[in-house]
Amino acid sequence: MYLKRTSILWSAVLYTSLIFAQGRQEINLQNNWQFSHEGQTWVNVTIPHDWAISGPFNKKWDLQYVAITQNGETEKSEKSGRSGALPWIGKGQYKTTFTVPTKYNKALLHFDGAMAEPTVYINGQEAGYWPYGYNAFEIDATPFIHHNGSVNTLEVKLQNVEESSRWYPGAGIYRPVTLILTGNTAINRWGTYIRTIKANTQEAIVSIDTQIDGANYQKNLSAEVTIYNAKGSFIAANHADVTREGKIHADLDFKKPELWSPESPYLYKVVTRLYQNNQLIDETIDKLGVRTLSFDKENGFMLNGQKRKFKGVCLHHDLGPLGTAVNKAALIRQVRILKDMGCDAIRTSHNMPSTMQMEVYDSLGMMVMAESFDMWVYPKCKNGYSRFFKEWADKDITNLALNHRNHPSLVMWSIGNEIPEQWSEEGRKLSVHLQNILHQLDPSRPVTQGMDKAENALKSGFAQAMDIPGFNYRVYKYGRNIKQLPKGFILGTETASTISSRGVYKFPVEWTAHKTYPDGQVNSYDTQWCSWSNLPEEDFIADEDVNYTIGQFVWTGFDYLGEPSPYDTYWPSRSSYFGICDLAGLPKDRYYLYRSVWNKKDHTIHLLPHWTWPERKGKITPIFCYTDYPTAELFINGKSQGKISKAIGVQGEIHTGRAANSIDAQARAKRYRLMWDNVVYEPGEVKVVVYDKNGHKADEKTMKTAGKPAKLLLEADRKTIAADGNDLSYITVSLTDKDGTLIPYATDQLTFEVTGDGQFKGVCNGDATSLEVFTKPTMKLFAGQLVLVVQSNKNKGNINVKVVDAKRKLSQTLQISTR
Repeated sequence: MYLKRTSILWSAVLYTSLIFAQGRQEINLQNNWQFSHEGQTWVNVTIPHDWAISGPFNKKWDLQYVAITQNGETEKSEKSGRSGALPWIGKGQYKTTFTVPTKYNKALLHFDGAMAEPTVYINGQEAGYWPYGYNAFEIDATPFIHHNGSVNTLEVKLQNVEESSRWYPGAGIYRPVTLILTGNTAINRWGTYIRTIKANTQEAIVSIDTQIDGANYQKNLSAEVTIYNAKGSFIAANHADVTREGKIHADLDFKKPELWSPESPYLYKVVTRLYQNNQLIDETIDKLGVRTLSFDKENGFMLNGQKRKFKGVCLHHDLGPLGTAVNKAALIRQVRILKDMGCDAIRTSHNMPSTMQMEVYDSLGMMVMAESFDMWVYPKCKNGYSRFFKEWADKDITNLALNHRNHPSLVMWSIGNEIPEQWSEEGRKLSVHLQNILHQLDPSRPVTQGMDKAENALKSGFAQAMDIPGFNYRVYKYGRNIKQLPKGFILGTETASTISSRGVYKFPVEWTAHKTYPDGQVNSYDTQWCSWSNLPEEDFIADEDVNYTIGQFVWTGFDYLGEPSPYDTYWPSRSSYFGICDLAGLPKDRYYLYRSVWNKKDHTIHLLPHWTWPERKGKITPIFCYTDYPTAELFINGKSQGKISKAIGVQGEIHTGRAANSIDAQARAKRYRLMWDNVVYEPGEVKVVVYDKNGHKADEKTMKTAGKPAKLLLEADRKTIAADGNDLSYITVSLTDKDGTLIPYATDQLTFEVTGDGQFKGVCNGDATSLEVFTKPTMKLFAGQLVLVVQSNKNKGNINVKVVDAKRKLSQTLQISTR
């Protein structure tokens, strides 16, 4: 039933009850777990936990003999690092204990994700099962628990089978587990649906629907729904009786709302309180972002009534050296790096995001495409999700929606990625079916999926069935695709797949697809792509030159474990080269190309390659500059190499209707890159002077040839972290000369000592061919750098970090405060 608006005089009473209400208890079951792998010795662990991330790397783990159809392969071959070359295959078992105070009648266990096929046991009895390792699920523990405060035993058994993933999926209870305790009559967390009906700078109307469990057994129930601003001040409230079916509906309106956007991610607080006989018996708190979405032929995508195009990236769920064990500080770091690049959206490819992810994206301002599946009925790998699709897909889509539909960062759903069925009527019907489930559970957001076979998907009606037609790569087909799409717009659901290794440069510089080298690295000149893909310029042009594109999601924002294209058959190679940032989170050169186009607030001036080439004296060594300025002049040791401007009028694949070749790619790059292709190397100083559109000097940047290695430089992303046992500081370690210039070829072996109020967590150098494990306190530099991760404990004080280069008899220390 509809709730009646109440007076602002309620505010003091309502905020008091927010602080002191005792109707429910939600307990994060993080500590005091034990874990056993394949029936071996039990060890103490904390949750989230990834049992495989400590390695060792070995090609025997999940060695796959397959033909990767996405690469156009027709013959099978050995794929040694396809799923990360880590020991994630096998069975794992977790156990812990918990108690339920007498005053609570009901107990619910919320698992945000467990890899894979978790079966849950409570006090020795099987309580539930959920096969999809990426999905959240809930277990009603009430029938199995001791209600009198006695100890309850919780066990979780998992199994990961070979050839069940195309990338590293992780292993174990890698997302949080929460115990939710309530009375018999309580608010259903997944039964609450919050959405913005109307919003502009003058007024907002917010709709809230809530389901009360156990309401049919109770009388005299009433509810209040209250909105507070970010400072805790009262904004609006409604009060009413609860229907016999346990339904509540409220439309709350208020003036001059703060609108949520990537630029201003303002969050309100929604408090729902349940009363019986005027006594508070339960309450829940949700975050609210007030914002509107629209997609149409005339305006494309609009957020809060303003037209914009997605500047997005795709992300797999692993966090580099942390593996898949989700961590808030790691997620925040990712977002901050991406936002500085100008990125405003993330596609959770190719699986369901964690709740922690969505909360971070809400608070920091990242629009999200929440994806569901990488396959449906037809398998892409022998033991993938296709084993479960027919029985579980509807349940999985339902849980995805119920778990995430209240997040303001979520702007669209995705029901699949490059689904083989896209050519068929069966596939079209499945698309409509899955899309309809999401429409029923969340009518406020559109549905998309990433299609890679445009002709097949259009011929079958598969593409036309989607709210948002999403296409992966093949920009040159956009012009013909749009003519068959009544929606009138196209989204680049997966773009670029440019490949590179941070700080590695190959000569001569070649503009080509699928180029490989004996060392297993890829040129960081950003001139190489995969057979199905392209360089960033093609997608920049598509976004800028035609109105019907609504943006893109680049493959990928960060390197990830597994899928080491173009080295799928090369060993050792166990992680991707697609990232704009490497596996350690260090930006590659390509990061600054995207930043120069996407970041409209800050200027970018980036030179590549480095200028320390003792073996290249007198040889052609091209220099590129990535900048938002239109013109620049380059100097080598004070001598001009010429003044050049961007070729603004150059058009891309979308105009030619054919895939780019090497000549095309190089020509189109001139629209966004300033390139001096015939520079002859001589040691010394490189300087670039940039000019604005009026021809006035705007800024300059220099780089120098490095001298002898002389010191270690330690730079922490955060020098003060929380003493909560979870927070992280990421420390970039660089070997430099006496003046601080990076030694770009250094591969020194370093060791790390972490003492005080924290511990060593992990280390990564971004080298896709490295077999050094992440969890041992030693690693080689790669291109002169690596990233060390330290974690707080629960003591306030200091973490002392010491890095040692024994070869050069160098050491450096850094102190991180914990508060």
